[in-house]
Amino acid sequence: MVQKIPIVPDRVRRVPRQFSWVDHRLVREGRIDNCSHPAAALYLFLVTVGDARGMSYYADASIMGRLSMDPSSLKQARGNLVHVGLIAWKKPLYQVLSLDEEKVAEPEPLAQPLSLKQILEKTLGGAP
Repeated sequence: MVQKIPIVPDRVRRVPRQFSWVDHRLVREGRIDNCSHPAAALYLFLVTVGDARGMSYYADASIMGRLSMDPSSLKQARGNLVHVGLIAWKKPLYQVLSLDEEKVAEPEPLAQPLSLKQILEKTLGGAP
């Protein structure tokens, strides 16, 4: 059996507050608007077949058969979903991502701006 390790561990999906695996924010926040019809079909399929962490390893041939897609359509649909941040894919593993955005730490503001001399000294490793 293939061991399924999340591709993006900090975006493992959790059951949303409502009753279903399909998070209402997909529609409410307009994320589905950025998906083609084949991408939306692929997303629904992956949500349905994924485990509790959103992981699945269906082969391309199986997905194409189930969704009546050709290889090009599957590639475009998968690329669309990756691009809009709904899934991660690392052949052969798919991960349906949490709709929570990644938190990017903002740099702390400097107490006071550095002079050009101070910047050059830091860059060059100290005073000349």
